[in-house]
Amino acid sequence: MITQPQTVPAPDPYEERLRVQTARLLAYRDDGPLVTLLRDKVGPGLPPVPATLAALLAIIAMAVTGMLVDGPILLVPVLIMIVLVLPTAARDHLGKLDWLAPPLIRGAEFLTIILIGLAADAPKWLLYVLIYVIGYHTYDTVYRTRQSIWPAPWVFRAGLGWELRLLLIGAGAALGVLTWVLAALTVYLGVLFAVESVTSWVGLDKQTALAQAGDDLEASPEEAQEQATGEAEQT
Repeated sequence: MITQPQTVPAPDPYEERLRVQTARLLAYRDDGPLVTLLRDKVGPGLPPVPATLAALLAIIAMAVTGMLVDGPILLVPVLIMIVLVLPTAARDHLGKLDWLAPPLIRGAEFLTIILIGLAADAPKWLLYVLIYVIGYHTYDTVYRTRQSIWPAPWVFRAGLGWELRLLLIGAGAALGVLTWVLAALTVYLGVLFAVESVTSWVGLDKQTALAQAGDDLEASPEEAQEQATGEAEQT
C-alpha cells in the first residue's frame, strides 16, 4: 500500500517571532543556575521592568543615603536584586517594554558591583576588568543570537549568572575578602568566556569553509567554468 508522505505544517510566523523574541531576551538576561533552579517555583513571577527598576532605585537610594559602608550591610543590595529580579525570570517577556529588562538587569548588576567595590575599598582597576569581562560576554551573546547562533546553555550555568556573581561579591565584601573574590572571579570568567567564544567562532568558520568546499565539489565542470568566467569579467 502506497501512503502519502505526511507534511509537517509550517510554524505560524507570528508565534515563531514571539518564540525567538522570548529566547533572545532570556539569553540577554544571563540568568545562572540559581535562577534556572527557582524559575518554575516562583509562581507567575513579577513583571520584569517594574521589578528591576524598583531594585535599581532601592540600591541607588542606599548609596545616596550613605548606607553602603564596609561590612555585612554590603550584602543587602545583592539580596534586593535576588528578591526583586529573580522572580521576573518566570515571565514570558512579551510585554511592550519587556525588552528593557536585560539592559536594566545588566545595569543594576554593574552598579551593584561598583558600589560594593568602592564601599569595600577594592582596587578600581579590578572592578573595571570584571565589568569588562561580563560586558564582553553580553556583547558576544547579543551578536551571536542576531546571527541565529545560540550559545550553549551550559555557558550561562558555568558563567554563574548575574545572581551568583553578585552573591559571591556580596559575601566576599561582608567577609572582608572582596579583592580575592574579585580576582578569582575575573580570572575564571575571563578564561571561560574567552575560550568558549573563540572555540565556537573558530568551529563555525570551519563548518562554513567545509560547506563552501562541498558546494564547490558538487558543482559541474561547466558551472565551475562559468563561475570562473563571471569572476574574471567582474575583475
